[in-house]
Amino acid sequence: MFFASDNTGPVHPKVMEALVRANADYVSSYGADPIMDTVRQQVRDIFEAPQAAIYLVATGTAANSIILATMAKPWETVFCSRVAHIHEDECGCPEFFTGGSKLTLIDEYGGKMAPDALKVAIEAEETRGVHGMQRGPVSITQATERGVIYTLDELRALTDIARSYGMKTHMDGARFTNAMVALGCAPADMTWKAGIDAVSFGGTKNGLMGVEAVILFDPEQAWEFELRRKRSAHLFSKHRYLSAQMQAYLTNDLWIDLAKQANGACARLTSGLKQIPDVGFHYEPDVNMIFAEWSRAKHQALHDAGAQYYVWSGTLEGDDPDEKLTARLVCDWSTSDANTDRFLEVIRA
Repeated sequence: MFFASDNTGPVHPKVMEALVRANADYVSSYGADPIMDTVRQQVRDIFEAPQAAIYLVATGTAANSIILATMAKPWETVFCSRVAHIHEDECGCPEFFTGGSKLTLIDEYGGKMAPDALKVAIEAEETRGVHGMQRGPVSITQATERGVIYTLDELRALTDIARSYGMKTHMDGARFTNAMVALGCAPADMTWKAGIDAVSFGGTKNGLMGVEAVILFDPEQAWEFELRRKRSAHLFSKHRYLSAQMQAYLTNDLWIDLAKQANGACARLTSGLKQIPDVGFHYEPDVNMIFAEWSRAKHQALHDAGAQYYVWSGTLEGDDPDEKLTARLVCDWSTSDANTDRFLEVIRA
């Protein structure tokens, strides 16, 4: 019963096969491998962006931070949700890579920023002259860290505000494909057509060993990104092993199939949990992540039975068996029906 994170799941066999194929002969390094040429064209075709600059890094934190460093000057602030990964889970990496940019946190619900709240935060900056931070980019997480997605209209509302102030917009797409599948839209619809300037296109949480694509829709930012990637030690010498993963991911829509499997597993789990009177949901799950609460006694029974997931609020230890504790449950592409059904069997008991 594994629901701790989509980072904990296995690599898809087709990706492993691609790595084995790539592990032959002598191949040019640092992204000059022929596989990467194929990947660039695949991404440009999929995103309907023939001029986009495409790069690969090994982690989402690197993708987010190097993009934001390319977009933001040290005296600018990045606007993001209060629960954004760049704020809560990257150990100050964006601030470090930008050389001093700060984060301005926007109140949220389900991880989503409201346009009015974003506008108020933007208006509060550039009001103190040389003494205050200047306005930098907006960072939007899609899907959010609470498993909720922005509609296309909601994305445009945020990017329109940013653009009205001459600001660029970054998308943290660690679970990009889960969100895209849930919306039933094309990649372009959720990115540059919605006003996004750059995206961290996630793969690690969706069946890859460890690779994220950086897509810059403005190729004028490409050289600075390349320099920053090298200077931050994120340019792989044996780059073909990143390229091979991404090529397999994008071939024959594997990336879409894996996200559908993860979302479908979560929908099955959600449906089962909703039939249990003791269970309450914090948000309606849109993708492959659930935030729900139930009694400490049921949490203890699940953990005793071997279930793996995060207790998000409260602790298992306590005197009140009826106290509600929040769980975060995440499904990945490999989550089986048997895995889900066993979890539901234990929590129903």
